[in-house]
Parts: sequence; C-alpha cells; structure tokens
Amino acid sequence: MEKDFSEMTIAQLQAGYRSGAWRVADVVDWYLARIARLDRSGPTLNSVISINERIRDQARALDRRIAANAPVGPLFGVPVLVKDQIDVSEMPTTCGSVLFRDNWPKRDAFVVARLRAADALLLGKTTLGEMGAGDTHGSLFGSTRNVYDFERTAGGSSGGTGAAISANLAAVGLGQEGYASIRRPSTWNGIVGMRPSGGLVSRGNVYDGWPSTLGSVGPMTRTVEDSARLLDAIVGYDPADPSTAHGVGRLRGRFSDALDPNGLAGVRIGVLRTPFGTDTAPDAADFGRVEAVFERGLAALKLAGAELVDPIEIPDLVDLVARRASHPTHGADAFAHYAANLPDAPFATKQAAMESAAYKDVSTNMKRRWARADAMPAAYARYLEARDILKTNLLKTMADHGLDAIVHKAIEHEPTLIRDGVNPPYVDHKGAPHINTFLGDVPSIVVPAGLTSAGLPAGICFLGRPYDDINMVRYAFAFEQKAQGRQVPMLEETAKVDA
Repeated sequence: MEKDFSEMTIAQLQAGYRSGAWRVADVVDWYLARIARLDRSGPTLNSVISINERIRDQARALDRRIAANAPVGPLFGVPVLVKDQIDVSEMPTTCGSVLFRDNWPKRDAFVVARLRAADALLLGKTTLGEMGAGDTHGSLFGSTRNVYDFERTAGGSSGGTGAAISANLAAVGLGQEGYASIRRPSTWNGIVGMRPSGGLVSRGNVYDGWPSTLGSVGPMTRTVEDSARLLDAIVGYDPADPSTAHGVGRLRGRFSDALDPNGLAGVRIGVLRTPFGTDTAPDAADFGRVEAVFERGLAALKLAGAELVDPIEIPDLVDLVARRASHPTHGADAFAHYAANLPDAPFATKQAAMESAAYKDVSTNMKRRWARADAMPAAYARYLEARDILKTNLLKTMADHGLDAIVHKAIEHEPTLIRDGVNPPYVDHKGAPHINTFLGDVPSIVVPAGLTSAGLPAGICFLGRPYDDINMVRYAFAFEQKAQGRQVPMLEETAKVDA
C-alpha cells in the first residue's frame, strides 16, 4: 500500500528520511501524483500554475547526500510551493497574467535562495490574483477553487498557495501580502498564514516589492510549527530590498524555540469585536456564522490559560482605516524596479504593459484595478496621518489594558462565490481586516478555529506590537494545540467520483 503523506509536518517527513522509512524522491513523486489527481483533474482546484521540471533529479541528489550521512540543512527534503510572483530559477514568473506569460527570470528571489540553502525543494509555483492582487483569478489560468466548496473562491491574492497547501499538494508554501493576501486565503482554506512585520522578510526579486514597504512574504502552512520553521529560514537582511534594514536586530531568538503549548498561560489578550473588514456586513447570515466560530476560538484561548479583556475598542478604528490610500507612484515604481533587474523584461514599465496588445486579454478584475487613478498626494498624506494616529491608538489601547496581543476574526465573512468575483458585482476582499498592512510594521498570524455551520472555515487572528513576531507565533501555537481547528478538506472522495 502506498504511503500517504497527507497532513505530515516538516518534522514527520524528516524523521522518515532519517530512519529510511521513505526517500525524498518518494515524497516528491507522491505530491506530483496528487497534483495531477486533484489539481489537474478530479475537483480541478487549479492552484498550481507550473512545476519544477528538475525536481525529481534534485530529490534523488538529496537522497544520495542523506544516504552518505552528509550534512543537510534544517529544511532538508521539504517540498515547497511558492506564489508565482516570487522568482524561482527553474520556472517562469508569470504573475498569472498573459502580460508575463514568457517572463522567465532564471534567478532566485532572496527567500528562495534561503530555502535552497536550507535544502528545501522548490516543487512549483501557485496561482494568484492577476499581477499579485485581489482574489485568485487570472488571464493565464482562470480561477482557483476553494478546497471546501468548489463554487467559492480560494481568496487572494495568494489563493493558489492557500488551496494547494490545504489540499496537501506540498508540505509548505509561501505567499505575499500587501493587503490581506496571506491571511484571507489561509483562513478561507483552513490553514495557518502569517504576514511578518514589514522588513523582516525580503521582497528581493519578487514582483511588486521595493519601493513599496507594506508588502511582505510569509509562510502558509498547515501547522504553526511549520510556519515557525519556514520563518527561521527566510528572515534576514537583503541589501536589494532596503526595507529589510528596518528588521535588523529586531528579533531575539528563533521562531521554532517559541513553540510552547503553555505559551498562553497568563497572557493578556484583548478581544477586538468591532467590524472593520472590507465591505463587511454585520447583519449578514455568514457574518453571524463566522462570529459563532470566533466565540469557540475565544473559549479555546481561555482553556489555554489566556486572560481575555473582552471587549476592547481602538479609538476611531473604522474611520482611520477608511483613509487607506496607495502611494502616488509606488505601484509603477515597483513594476519598473522589478523589470529593470530582469534579463529580458516583457515590459519596462507598467504603462507600457497597459498600452500593449496583450493588455486586452487580461482579466476584467485586473483592468478594473489598474484603471483606478493613483492616489493624489493629498490623499496619501491623509493616509500617512491616519497611520500615525492609528498606531498610537493601537499601542495606547494595549498599554492601557496591559495587553500582550489582540485577537479579532481572521476574516469576517465566509468565502465568496467565484461567479460573483468574475462578474458584477465583482466581490473582492469581502470581510478582510487589514490593520497590520495599514500600519506596515505590526505582525499578524491567522490560525484555523473550525468550520461554520455551513461547513466553511473561519479563523482567529493574533495581532501584536511592531516586531513582536516571535510572541505572536508563541500564542498562535498554544491556541492551535488547544483549539485543533483545522478540518481536513474531503477531496479524495470527489476525485474518486470524477475518475
């Protein structure tokens, strides 16, 4: 009988390698077969956009090193899927768009180089909101399905990674978040997702990176433990991404050392109940269903030993986050910065891409986003003022109540329907809170809290002070151990029916 690697953690996979129970090549073959069975056929999740054609050779080479008792890195033999705006030398970086169909940088992003140094294996690239924004629809692949309901979106923009990791198409994955692009697809696909504080993880050779400072690459995994192991590998200073200078010296210790099942004992947690997600509708039935799961999560926090301050209010939260505005030029600047370092860039500028013949074929969602005028300097100035006020209000609220962290609903609504995202009313980001990306330098991690009465996943989000990332992982791990909120999606039954 074939070994089933479903739900295996990094530690469990590596224990099997060391004992000789299985080889890296066996694990890679299993994941590739599962991608063929569930992503390319069966439920057709449509979450993996490309495969590393050298992966089997790389797995066999690593097996030879293990057999020879040669030194190996901390992520040895771990197959990883990464969002397809992150450069991996063996594969194109398409951003899910016809505009970048032929973009093959043949280089590694900083985080990918760190993964290689740790002896991880780059299995493939995942779908995303076209050109890295919005729910996971793109002109190069269509739409990615939610693993719990195939009519619903996987979220975005890192929806491919969210669906693929939940479906056990790889051991772990990487996403990128500039709004809620890690946390929303992680929540809606029932996995753990973290956007680290800005500056801890490089966006070097990642589309839509510098000079933007709000985006961050982060882990998307089935367990907090695996997220901690990924973070230990990818955090670091990168001269090619100046924002990482802000992260130097901020962390004390390793994420994997924070995995304490008693990590919530005596910790004071503020419960933020104010609805503030994008286009949220507190009177909607699905908001209530998510609320019920959130209450179960709060009960698990108490059982884990946390002291809840319930509720708390952050002054002027809703009014301040409504002032969010993009930098007047950073979107175009980030495009040009990424293109300037490519050996054969499809387009040198965003404007050139918009004026190209291929632009007519991009998705409606992307055209709607790119057609929006860049924020005027005055609107951006109002946002910067709001950001400063909100940070002070957040920190003062935590100080006044003696809080170690804040929790809120990971996403305030259940996953939305694909048909409502690709047609009017073009629903996108429904119910997604974004204090962390609004402020830029605060960490946020989502953990599954269970399924709603409609059978859809919901989660709890831990939010902390700037660069208190290790403590957020500590609290998330302790919560996870008590809540046991992840429910494995029933995909194999669908594949059998369709076979």
